Amino acid sequence: MLILLCSAAAVFSTRAFSQAAPDAGWPTYGHDPGGMRYSPLAEINRDNVSKLKVAWVFHTGDVQNSPDGSKRSGFETTPILVGGMLYITTAFNRVIALDPATGRQKWSYDPKIDRTLDYGDGFVNRGGTAWADASRSAGQACRTRIFEATQDARLIALDAANGKPCADFGKGGEISLRDVPGYRAGWYHMTSPPAVIDDVVIVGSAINDNHSVDMPAGVVRAFDARSGALRWSWDPIPPNSAHSDAGESAPKWETGAANAWSIMAVDQQRDLVFVPTGSASPDFYGGLRPGDNKWANSVVALHAKTGKLVWGFQLVHHDLWDYDTASPPLLATLLHDGKQLPVVIQGNKTGLLFVLNRDTGEPVFPVEERAVPQSDVPGEAASPTQPFPVAPPPLAPQQLALNEIWGPTAEDRDACQQVIQKLRNEGIYTPPSIQGTLAVPGNLGGMTWSGYAFDPQHGLLFVNINNLVARVRLIPRDKVRSDNEDGDYGPQTGSPYGMLRRFLQSPSDLPCSPPPWGTLTAVDMTEGKIRWQIPLGSMETFGGSHKGIPAGSISLGGPIATAGGLVFIAGTTDSKIRAFDAETGRELWTAQLPASGNATPMTYRLGSTGRQYLVIAAGGHPKITEEILSDALVAFALP
Repeated sequence: MLILLCSAAAVFSTRAFSQAAPDAGWPTYGHDPGGMRYSPLAEINRDNVSKLKVAWVFHTGDVQNSPDGSKRSGFETTPILVGGMLYITTAFNRVIALDPATGRQKWSYDPKIDRTLDYGDGFVNRGGTAWADASRSAGQACRTRIFEATQDARLIALDAANGKPCADFGKGGEISLRDVPGYRAGWYHMTSPPAVIDDVVIVGSAINDNHSVDMPAGVVRAFDARSGALRWSWDPIPPNSAHSDAGESAPKWETGAANAWSIMAVDQQRDLVFVPTGSASPDFYGGLRPGDNKWANSVVALHAKTGKLVWGFQLVHHDLWDYDTASPPLLATLLHDGKQLPVVIQGNKTGLLFVLNRDTGEPVFPVEERAVPQSDVPGEAASPTQPFPVAPPPLAPQQLALNEIWGPTAEDRDACQQVIQKLRNEGIYTPPSIQGTLAVPGNLGGMTWSGYAFDPQHGLLFVNINNLVARVRLIPRDKVRSDNEDGDYGPQTGSPYGMLRRFLQSPSDLPCSPPPWGTLTAVDMTEGKIRWQIPLGSMETFGGSHKGIPAGSISLGGPIATAGGLVFIAGTTDSKIRAFDAETGRELWTAQLPASGNATPMTYRLGSTGRQYLVIAAGGHPKITEEILSDALVAFALP
């Protein structure tokens, strides 16, 4: 009788849970509109995370590897869970709805993008955005919409229930985003999910680097979420005509871009959208764009209803290094001077981390303008100073001395030294030069679009850092055609110089900078100090087999944190996903993926079962030709 009663109680308890408990979803790219990437779920925790197993795998079918490596696909989506459905985007901008318990496809929509264009970083999209129309009742068409911005510059609205285009949005469910100054097909595209606040959907753009002086304008635009009508637009670098009233003494420039290609954050209570901006064109020569180039390389707060600038903070003046504000802004509340203070946390490729008052943009920890090396290139005028936060300390190395150059063998180390000793090497912000400059960090970070996660329980920020140096050389225009050096070449048409850059690797293919080449760092945001920093992943299999090398891998794909005391992250070249103890940095679990998980994972719990899932897109990277490509979305759960 006791056994029967217990069994009946268990059945009743399960039924009651399934009827009463809602899904604990992941409704937007960063979980919450402010992008903390923190889940309150704790079913998976320090004690049981080692038991995680694959629950299901879904293959999109969207994968491409061109023979010359020029048009490879990446799978960088972070799924969202809304209304009991899991939504993903693919490398070719297909939107797919999945059953979150099984991974079975419910519907898919193909916008049929033009795959012949040069999209710069290959075929990449990082996700969609959901919006619920409060004016419509449940069951009405497009009550909930999924917005996606495509690589061929369209904004699409789909009915979340069935994947059909919302007929009242623009023309047949889409609007063109190509009406910008200097638009050129392929060079102007979208890779990140739109931001939504109230009834406004906001998009930035991705613009190819280093092609020309007059690249398309990096305009940020807001559209009515129901009709698609333009609400407002904001240009990070106003056109010259805006300064015509100042007379001949006003600065004149030829430039473009400064575009917001990363993920935005929103604060609905303050009616603010926080926009991270990239560098002005061309990236490595600024002689035709004098001054600080505000608001390139910044984080700005705009009124969501009007697009009016509330405040801006520039992280890099007159950028000459491609130091984009690639990391998304993160909104959090910190204990500072005994008070709870709303802040914006913003890092960039320099490895410097800034903490700003959310209302005013003023630094919470002091920021100093320090003198930096000056340019020796005719026509260039580098900024005399750059901003450095007093706290937290730099999260990535800021210089590389000759005696620190590394190689797995003496021959590798000598080869690296022969290259580096010929370069200008005065630490971070050494300007590009004709002889060649060592960029520390290189343009892959520091901090990249991978961003960071914040655990409000412990006041810790978790961020993955790359430690790679690069060589940057300017080529006088009359010598561009005769320069055959191997590397990433950018013509910078319209300027006096072309550009050649490459990450410095020894003959073994491993970096010339000392390991670890990637770390996971926990920053105490109350004290502004590093709590712990550990090597992340391994590069033993990068470009071949390298036995016995130190730990630490470059990584592209960010972390998330959970109330289970865990940090989850993939992104490393060894194609693994890992879980770490949030308080100590101890690795607690690892699993092999079909390819590198160059994406940010997400987690959710289904109310019907109480089961928590961890999901990651594993597709490899389109620009790292040493990596294999895949199209796998992998879900893990406890047995």
